[in-house]
Amino acid sequence: MSSSLMEEVDIDCPYCGEIIGILLDNSAGEQAYYEDCSVCCRPIYFILSMDESLNLQLTIKRDDE
Repeated sequence: MSSSLMEEVDIDCPYCGEIIGILLDNSAGEQAYYEDCSVCCRPIYFILSMDESLNLQLTIKRDDE
């Protein structure tokens, strides 16, 4: 039986500035994907990467950055 490590995180949308909740799947390791803001519907680029201590770090960017 595998368990998914889903974590809810609040972020500020890089477009409209609203705080939105997103779900991160910590069991998937490093990844990069787009998800639309639930308020303004603009595409946010999410980057999950590992630091030197193997902790996941979240970076968010606008689509035009």
